Amino acid sequence: QVQLVESGGGLAQAGGSLRLSCAASGRTFSNSRAAWFRRGPGKEREFVATITPNGGATDVTDSVKGRFTISRDNAKNTVFLQMNDLKPEDTAVYYCAIGRGIWDPRRTTEYDYWGQGTQVTVTA
Repeated sequence: QVQLVESGGGLAQAGGSLRLSCAASGRTFSNSRAAWFRRGPGKEREFVATITPNGGATDVTDSVKGRFTISRDNAKNTVFLQMNDLKPEDTAVYYCAIGRGIWDPRRTTEYDYWGQGTQVTVTA
């Protein structure tokens, strides 16, 4: 069974930066699309960013465009989310996910495996 473990969350001030990591077990990672989702207080889980299996293409939601960058290192079975210019509205639990045969990478239900989540709190 594939296991995903997020790390790098914590407390940041508005305008600051955090880098999240998600380490995957097994050998399926390099063949899988990866994504980050988040769930803020009182909100449903929402799409943040996704990256193709080989890292050749990325997509991010409009609210983080220009601030967040998703990347991956397949040799290390790891996907990253570099978060710059953080805003209080970025406060959420961030989850990484991977999946194969994904047609709509912005949909939660497309992904096969999920991490436990890491808390990101941004203060004003």
